[in-house]
Amino acid sequence: MKAAPKLILLFKDAEGFGTAISDALQQNPSSTTFQRLEDSFELPLDRYGIKDCKVSGTFIHFVDANGLHQVSILLLQKYEPPILACAVNEVLASLARENSSNMPTLIIPYFVAASKLKLESKNSTTNDEVSLFGMQIGPETDVTQALVSRAQKLPSSLQIHDEPLACILQLVRVLKMPAFVLTGQSVRSLPHKTFGEEVKVICEIGELLASISSLYFSRDRITWAPTKTSKEHKEPWRALYG
Repeated sequence: MKAAPKLILLFKDAEGFGTAISDALQQNPSSTTFQRLEDSFELPLDRYGIKDCKVSGTFIHFVDANGLHQVSILLLQKYEPPILACAVNEVLASLARENSSNMPTLIIPYFVAASKLKLESKNSTTNDEVSLFGMQIGPETDVTQALVSRAQKLPSSLQIHDEPLACILQLVRVLKMPAFVLTGQSVRSLPHKTFGEEVKVICEIGELLASISSLYFSRDRITWAPTKTSKEHKEPWRALYG
């Protein structure tokens, strides 16, 4: 699983956030620097005792004129616990093994539902319609430095009640991979966020990713169909990841 130095990790979630970002990130129309290539993969989970399921996903690579991978997008199928932890661990471990000499920086954009991300409004320090928040994990790289300068720091008191994100954070720390988690919120209080405001958050995240990757974010390609979930929904596997 070869990857570029900049690796954007997304999940193919039911709401379509991962697909929206991956579809909208394109080579810059004003430049012919990059060529976009797609490649699917599967990894067995036999060593976890899981015989009837494999990890599957799609790599989107942006390759320069010399054939070098400059940016990669990994769109991973979304799994439920307990397969989730095994699937994410297998993918990250494979990336670490095959890119050990030039470990990619993981950029993890994430759209967290209002009921799962507890951010106090006082943490927003800008007058923009959308505030972007980020958290660096592991070693510092040029990529994480660029993102740190563009996103507000997530408060240490942040509570994340989202299983896939909590799982990724734990495993990235264990593998000591350089990573940056990026999320956002609109100025309107989270419980009352509208469809249009959610799209604004997606666009702000996408345009930041494009700017640090020399790519183009096409808003016209965004499809977004959020599903309604109960605010009382609880994830019993959350405790596994701290």
